[in-house]
Amino acid sequence: MRAETAPSAVAVVGMAMRFPGASHAADYWRNILQGREIVERAPANGSSRVRAGAALEGIDLWDAAFFGISMGEAELMDPQHRVFLECCWEALEDAGYTPDHGPRVGVFGGCSMSTYLLANVLPARGFSGRPEELAAIIGNDKDYLATRVSYLLNLTGPSVGIQTACSSSLVAVHFASQSILNGECDLAIAGGATIRVPQSSGYQIQEGGYLSPSGQCRPFDADADGAVFGNGAGCVVLKRLEDALAANDRILAVLRGSAINNDGARKPSFTAPSVEGQEEAIVEALAISGIDASTIGSIDAHGTGTPLGDPIEIAALSKAFRQFTTREQFCAVQSIKANLGHLECAAGIASLIKAVLSLQHGVLPPACNFHELNPQIAMSGQPFYINRQAAPWPGVRPRRAGVSSFGIGGTNAHVILEEAPMPMPAPAPSPLPAPALLLP
Repeated sequence: MRAETAPSAVAVVGMAMRFPGASHAADYWRNILQGREIVERAPANGSSRVRAGAALEGIDLWDAAFFGISMGEAELMDPQHRVFLECCWEALEDAGYTPDHGPRVGVFGGCSMSTYLLANVLPARGFSGRPEELAAIIGNDKDYLATRVSYLLNLTGPSVGIQTACSSSLVAVHFASQSILNGECDLAIAGGATIRVPQSSGYQIQEGGYLSPSGQCRPFDADADGAVFGNGAGCVVLKRLEDALAANDRILAVLRGSAINNDGARKPSFTAPSVEGQEEAIVEALAISGIDASTIGSIDAHGTGTPLGDPIEIAALSKAFRQFTTREQFCAVQSIKANLGHLECAAGIASLIKAVLSLQHGVLPPACNFHELNPQIAMSGQPFYINRQAAPWPGVRPRRAGVSSFGIGGTNAHVILEEAPMPMPAPAPSPLPAPALLLP
């Protein structure tokens, strides 16, 4: 392996996902590589309600018995809790670990408000103060998303619910990596889920609002008019890089640095973004990573496709990178929201997993739904460009990528990823006959 293993480096050793059109990494990467938009749209028929969104299949299908949960309790559980639990199990399997393997495993995750409780449980059962209604509260409330996973899988590391709106799952990755580096756990699962029930309800058009009247998310495009809702869940398994190398774990990527902050009052409203806040989070992540910013070849941006947010995000990225490099047009920018819609609490983890796959395959994916640059965005003479077609990752190794996620309320997160270390050549065969080995 390369000798360069920074003390703050954390390895991504496993991942799992449930995204629109993809339940596995191969399907997810195929959709990304093809620039496929999964969002479905229905005719508005003159209504002010937009029937558009990215639905998640199979949210009603769940093997409760596998997790030792009764059918009655499963019926009360929000699909966000069910699907996130599935992803955590599968991510551990992907990492080559079982819950009873021994290491202290932490869980860091967040989910959205339970529309399942509002649309299904309450109308069907109502609440009257009965003691047994606690099961419904535990099965739907955000506070119990992470701790339920720890209980059912017998994971004894820190178990923390992360709630920062749209940036929740990337903030969860940040805190999970910090917990590992601080020695609080040996492995950490980090991610998030957002599943709205019903999934096909659409949304109301509002003049100058955040959501797209056209029902299509077009990040950084001249015709961008807002975001579209999507549903999904995902998580990654993290481990200190030195420990992963020593254990010969399969390393998918390396987290070289991350940072979070808040905009404070430096913006016109609570829901508006801030150039200064985003810039400071990106600068801090770059500084912590200790790498040359000019070697970062890709940014998976927050990229909601709003006329206000997109120019602010590119301005913040440009100001941040200009503190480290004068290079121009070397870093491709795109956003997974063009493919899947806005997954809210799962948006950051969808971007992170996309970046991991891009690093693994050595390919810069195309920017979906992009035709012409928003005239309010200045990219000429800046470090960034929009990649219109899939292309081999240019530049020297190792490949590096950044991921941004910004939450309503102002909590910003940025993560710096690097491709996995190259394996050492296989040792020369021993001249002595090998002893017999049992292969269980």
